[in-house]
This record gives sequence, structure tokens and C-alpha cells, in this order.
Amino acid sequence: DARKALQWNLLLALLITYLLMAALFESWLYPLVIIFSVPLGAVGGLAGLALLNVYLGLQKTIGISAGAVQSLDVLTMLGFVILIGTVVNNAILIVHQSLNLMRDQRMDPNEAILASVRTRIRPIFMTTATTVLGLSPLVLFPGAGSELYRGLGAVVLGGLLVSAIFTLILVPTLFSLAMDTKARVLRLLG
Repeated sequence: DARKALQWNLLLALLITYLLMAALFESWLYPLVIIFSVPLGAVGGLAGLALLNVYLGLQKTIGISAGAVQSLDVLTMLGFVILIGTVVNNAILIVHQSLNLMRDQRMDPNEAILASVRTRIRPIFMTTATTVLGLSPLVLFPGAGSELYRGLGAVVLGGLLVSAIFTLILVPTLFSLAMDTKARVLRLLG
């Protein structure tokens, strides 16, 4: 029952995030590009959970008390809901900076996208590195109560790592395609 409820919460979180970005960007297109980074985070979250179980298995084989295998429980599912809010931040940085460059400096969309990736890659890696380093002790080191939140930490850690890397590739590509399609549609209509 909890899994079914959290699945609906996951969809609700996606919808609220999309609608909030649509209101802030005053567009339905730009948030759609940003929301495509969420599945990358989900894949990373599942990979993080799988790697955690491999890590726990290795600890058991060398004789370290590692706890039980981490399953997809309620707290781990909550990690996916948290991941939605954190994964979109990197994509928002790229899209927002690109839109600012197009509006303020009248840059071509493709040039603006490249310039925004160049200027935002450092903040993206800095925030990802600090979050990963902050979550690593929760995931990697056993301790009192660590079994409870270890799955949540693994999901968020894996999701952030994968999404940070692929956001720098996928979001600029999708944003460029969206801008090209928008220009074609406007040319056909106007």
C-alpha cells in the first residue's frame, strides 16, 4: 500500500515541479526540456541502490558487519521524490542562463546554449561534489541507524552523479532541438 501511495506521490511531485517551472519560465516548452533530466536521475538512483547492494555483499564476504541487503522500501522510494527536486536544479541553471543570454545579449540560441554550459559547468560540478561528499558517509560507513537511511542516501547519491554528467549532454541537446523546432513553427505560422 505504501509503495502504491508513493508512486502517486512521485507522479504528483513531477507534475507540481513541471507546473511550478512553467509558471516561473512563463512557458510550457522550457520546463519540458528540464523535466527530461528526471529519468536520468531515476536511472542513477536505481544504479546507486544496486551498487550499494554490491558494496554490502562485498563487506559481508570480507567479514564486516554490513547489515541486510537494501530493498526498495518506503524511505528509499522517498529518495526518488527528493531526487526530483534536486536533479532539475542543474538543468534549470543551463536553461535559465541560455535564455538570459538570448534575451540580454541577443545571442543565437545555439551559441547561448554553449556559452551557458561553459559558464555553468563549474557550479554544477561544485554543488554535485559537495552533495556527493556529504552523502557518502551515510551510504558507505556502517553505524547505529545507518541501515534506515542508507537506501535513501544511495538513491540520491547515484541519481545526482548520473544526472549531473548526463544533464550536461542531454539538456543542451534537447534545448537546442526545442529552440530549432520553435523557430520552425514560428516561421511556418508567421
